Amino acid sequence: MAPMSLRTARESDLPALLSLAVAFYEEDGFTTPEGELRANLATLVTSSAARVAVSEDAGRVVAFAITTTSFGLESGLIAELEDLYVAPEARRRGVANRLIEDSRRWAEERGCSLLEVVIAPNGNDVGHLLDFYGKRGFQDEGRRLLSQPLAGT
Repeated sequence: MAPMSLRTARESDLPALLSLAVAFYEEDGFTTPEGELRANLATLVTSSAARVAVSEDAGRVVAFAITTTSFGLESGLIAELEDLYVAPEARRRGVANRLIEDSRRWAEERGCSLLEVVIAPNGNDVGHLLDFYGKRGFQDEGRRLLSQPLAGT
């Protein structure tokens, strides 16, 4: 089996990305409406503060990773691997590892001091994700992410 190609997403990939994002969010129990996913993907694909990478198999997009940057007092410029999804038929072929490495390289090229990933349970057991990312060098710092919805969003 030939390895899948990896490249930067293009605006023409938006329909395939949306389809994968909807499948990902359904699989993991997220409730973001499809219209919001569509609008956010369109912004991310063209943002200089984001990396949207896709993996293709025989010309079909089967996986994606979205990495963004932010700047803070504690760590300066950091990157967050916000979303990583591989379609079920493309799993267990090293695609996720290549996408993580791509995110790491992109973050390093921008001078980021950290690459973070947030594990959101959404009512699901996330033990497998903690193991998966732990084996790839991510460390649990024991932090908790608290959020507050803002009016008008």
